[in-house]
Amino acid sequence: MEILGKLFGSEARVRMLRLFFLNPEASFESKDISRKTKTNPATVRKELSILQSAGIVKRYSFYKEIVGRSKRKISVKKKRVEGWCLDKSFHYNEQLKNLLVSTDLIKKNDILKRFHRAGKIKLLIIAGLFIKNEGSRVDIFIVGDRMKRGIIENIIRSLEAEAGKEIRYAALETAEFNYRMEMYDKFVRDILDYPHETIIDRLGVEG
Repeated sequence: MEILGKLFGSEARVRMLRLFFLNPEASFESKDISRKTKTNPATVRKELSILQSAGIVKRYSFYKEIVGRSKRKISVKKKRVEGWCLDKSFHYNEQLKNLLVSTDLIKKNDILKRFHRAGKIKLLIIAGLFIKNEGSRVDIFIVGDRMKRGIIENIIRSLEAEAGKEIRYAALETAEFNYRMEMYDKFVRDILDYPHETIIDRLGVEG
């Protein structure tokens, strides 16, 4: 991210570009871009102006479902909102996407450091988005003791902001993981049997 930040002018711009390129069919309101990339609204407005002037993104009107609740019923209305989407007519879309996605989303050592407060980690595996394999069941798989779910959630949200895409993950206590291994649980076996990279293995799972 640091190298790309220098190349593109800011890390916020890199996060926003990844959000658009990894979700090419989606449209986002400015507030959603701010939330998903963990970037303050003023910076989002500035960066959108730059990306629009470059022809990479464009304004787009779309309908958004608004859910209303009362004591008696739930109502769903569609509201027309102004948002932003990738401008598919931009000539260098494919080259930019390849550059943004081919570069490591987050360095593997950095991922391990981020989870050090999440509990006593025994096994940490990355797959899917992080190894460019769309068929993976999860992007991150964590096993450990005394896992702190709130901290894990915060770490995942932070990683999503940098990656530009929702991260699928699973976190298991060691006892549950061992039980699932003994039962040949399909979900766990699919993670271990299909392409992945092991960041840390204190359980001897990889042999």
